[in-house]
Amino acid sequence: MVRVREMDAADIEAVSTIRVRGWQAAYTGVVPRTYLDAMTVEGDARQREQWFSRAGRTSRDLVALGDRGPVGWICFGPCRSEVPGPGPVGEVHALYVSPDLTGRGIGRVLLDEAHARMRSQGFEVSALWVLRDNHPAQCFYGRAGYLADGAAQDDVYDGITLTELRYQRVL
Repeated sequence: MVRVREMDAADIEAVSTIRVRGWQAAYTGVVPRTYLDAMTVEGDARQREQWFSRAGRTSRDLVALGDRGPVGWICFGPCRSEVPGPGPVGEVHALYVSPDLTGRGIGRVLLDEAHARMRSQGFEVSALWVLRDNHPAQCFYGRAGYLADGAAQDDVYDGITLTELRYQRVL
């Protein structure tokens, strides 16, 4: 299987590859093709290097390691928006697995570890956002105990507005 550890700077290129290839696989038919085709590992890695070295960053990053190195990545931390809930709310900001390895439990291992770490940081609820038309992700998070809470927000990708739905679960 895989083991999970904190991401470090040496993982940036692998994580950018996982993220870009993950977007291009998961969002085909959902996000405009022009947007997906314009994504590059190099551009993502440059942004990730800046973000990863930012002082005062409150989010955490974990990687799942397989026999070929990082094969999955999750980013989580304090919720970036107000969410009604019984206590402090954390947020899963991103979760991606190498497209050729989806469906093998790697995402669930990462999510479970993030949940454990959020609980240890005092969070009582986890929230996340999923594109309305990303049904596989909605099913994945539903199996992990997340439910849509009725909140929605719009994002624009190459002039096309796509709606994201917020999901929550008690930790």
